[in-house]
Amino acid sequence: MADAPKEGLRSAEVTEGADRAPHRSLFRAAGLSDEEIHNPHIGIANSWNEIVPGHVHLDELAEHVKEGVRDAGGTPLEFNTIAVDDGIAMGHEGMRSSLPSREVIADSVELMANAHQFDGIVALASCDKIVPGMLMAIARLDIPAIVVTGGHMAAGEFEDEPADLVTVFEGVSQYEEGEMSDEELYQLECSACPGEGSCAGMFTANTMACVTETLGLSWTECATHGATDDRKFEIARESGRQILDLVQKDVRPSDFLTREAFENAVAVDLALGGSTNTMLHIPAIAQEAGLDITLTDFEEIAERTPHLAHMSPAGPWRMEHLRDDGGLPALYQRIDDLLHLDRPTVDEKTIGERMEAGDEPSEVIQPRDDPVHEEGGLSVLRGNLAPEGAVVKSGAMDEDMHQFEGRARVFESQQAMLEAYDDGAIEPGDFVVIRYEGPKGGPGMPEMLEPTSKISGSPRLSGEVALLTDGRFSGGTRGAAIGHASPEAAAGGPIALVEEGDTIRIDVDEGVLSLDVSDDELRERAAEWEPPELDATGNLERFAALATSAATGGVQEVPDLPTPSIQVPDAGADPTSADD
Repeated sequence: MADAPKEGLRSAEVTEGADRAPHRSLFRAAGLSDEEIHNPHIGIANSWNEIVPGHVHLDELAEHVKEGVRDAGGTPLEFNTIAVDDGIAMGHEGMRSSLPSREVIADSVELMANAHQFDGIVALASCDKIVPGMLMAIARLDIPAIVVTGGHMAAGEFEDEPADLVTVFEGVSQYEEGEMSDEELYQLECSACPGEGSCAGMFTANTMACVTETLGLSWTECATHGATDDRKFEIARESGRQILDLVQKDVRPSDFLTREAFENAVAVDLALGGSTNTMLHIPAIAQEAGLDITLTDFEEIAERTPHLAHMSPAGPWRMEHLRDDGGLPALYQRIDDLLHLDRPTVDEKTIGERMEAGDEPSEVIQPRDDPVHEEGGLSVLRGNLAPEGAVVKSGAMDEDMHQFEGRARVFESQQAMLEAYDDGAIEPGDFVVIRYEGPKGGPGMPEMLEPTSKISGSPRLSGEVALLTDGRFSGGTRGAAIGHASPEAAAGGPIALVEEGDTIRIDVDEGVLSLDVSDDELRERAAEWEPPELDATGNLERFAALATSAATGGVQEVPDLPTPSIQVPDAGADPTSADD
């Protein structure tokens, strides 16, 4: 029996000693040799599938990770978790499954790592929910870990202009309004997404990749190298080798996931004008790390952080342009005074050392004295419609929509609003309200790229209509789209009290979202309000029962259970006479 040293390794629990002969027998059945059984075990958490373009290549990327693990003397053990494609799930009942999948991913990785006592984890993921789910699991487990984000797809091209998935969604609106022909829409559909990788703009997937790199949990330049870049495969191999060094030195995620690291990640997110979904995911990841990152943190950091990169969906630049302009190290150079440069990373460089080794930015990352916007690209709004806060991607709004007042058009679901749009019932000056789409009310807090694309893609409505919801938006959303209104309608939030024709006002610069209805009138409406019945089963029913407010990340929170007590039966009672 081989007996390699395993001191300090978790995997010794399942591989060492006479009592573990049955366990070793099963490892042999899975094809492991003596040496592989006794080497450190590295779980390769892979979200590969044949559905999601951001994931179809992760099986190949995993081979490079495993090669690196073996080179460094470890045993890679690959397993899979799920991945939902938000674009395919968009606009129908499937979208309710997206946010709950984040919790399933986190739980599945945690369960696999604990059940098999892995010594370390390398997580491969792309796209919205999957990267956050992996990070939540990594924070929760706190065993040595590295993340390899899968990389972006190349930008497509349509009529000599860059195109991506959002271009197609907005193209549907143009088609429906007679601005685009059948053939033009078909050509756009066929050219906008040319291959594997996460969608090309600064949508949620790529924002979260940038967050992960800035937190220190992925390799330098991992976030901005594309799915098919040779450098991505080199990073995968280097990450596989490096995880053994982290295991040997017992370097854990808690060494990286500090408040200072999260502040760095928020600053980078704001400077890039990232997705509003990060305002769900970053607090959720921080909570797993034992930290409290709130919307107030986003507000405070936004006040001192300029928006410097005019990325798609609002601007012309895609991820390949950011990569070629020096990537995140170049961005760090522009905001170095706003960052904690001493924070460590998995490749044993500090954020400051990554910055110093990077190229200088030129075109995509604008200088501080010529920003896209003076403050960060995400904003928090508060008022009598959202006392806990609502969020908007202000960097993707028309400037003249920062102050807007409109008449409420109230819809109890996303589908009802889409039907009204198709009937021509949405007019300039409307303030569309879509409610009962929050974590509990949806349930699942579906994204609304279809409604926002209908408005933003319409020459008649773009810049003339605002939208408010207790649901959320895709990272590809642009325009006056305010989401995460908290508390949500299903939890008794004030958004449930809006009536058709009410006046709603926003002032993004002042952080205001208000309903022009008196407190007395709102109290009268509240007295008559009744919560709707939840129509959900299975996972969605459980998610709705446990989900917290969007203002706290929409995470699942287990309620306090009553203290159990033992009821001692009467010894003299006749058991056959007990009531049913």
